[in-house]
Amino acid sequence: MKKLKLDELNRLSVDEYKSSDKHPVVLVLDNIRSMHNVGAGFRTGDAFKVEKLYLCGVTARPPHREIHKSALGAEDSVAWEYFAKTSDAIIRLKEEGYIIASVEQAEGSQMLQDFAPDKNAKYAFVFGNEVFGVEEDVVALTDICLEIPQFGTKHSFNVSVTMGIVLWDYAAKVIL
Repeated sequence: MKKLKLDELNRLSVDEYKSSDKHPVVLVLDNIRSMHNVGAGFRTGDAFKVEKLYLCGVTARPPHREIHKSALGAEDSVAWEYFAKTSDAIIRLKEEGYIIASVEQAEGSQMLQDFAPDKNAKYAFVFGNEVFGVEEDVVALTDICLEIPQFGTKHSFNVSVTMGIVLWDYAAKVIL
């Protein structure tokens, strides 16, 4: 066994990515403070071919070298849009027929392993601020809250890790 070289991975070019069909998924970043987490959102979104990222509130926007450090160019391939208020982004997504799934520990939240996404539906996954989580007014607009089980002393994952877990779970259940 040997590691593959980059040219053996058969990855899409940025132009090929932009013109390719995407999975019906939007990532909503709700007031994410760390530009490294924003960059990770782009990179993870690229890996799973999401339609778009919605960057909301204080969430930084490209171009920025701190975003690029973790995005590694994915900020050029993944479409994005900015909203001053996350709730405005959610309202638009609802009007466009997306199911809004906030990743949050909330009353009545569903454990991720029990989440059974509809293969014919469009999803917007909302990821909240590193300290405060998803804004309460956004949770109120949410169709479902998803919670990732945890077994240690901490009550949350880093938001970039959370994005990877949720998108992998969705891909395993819908795409693969």
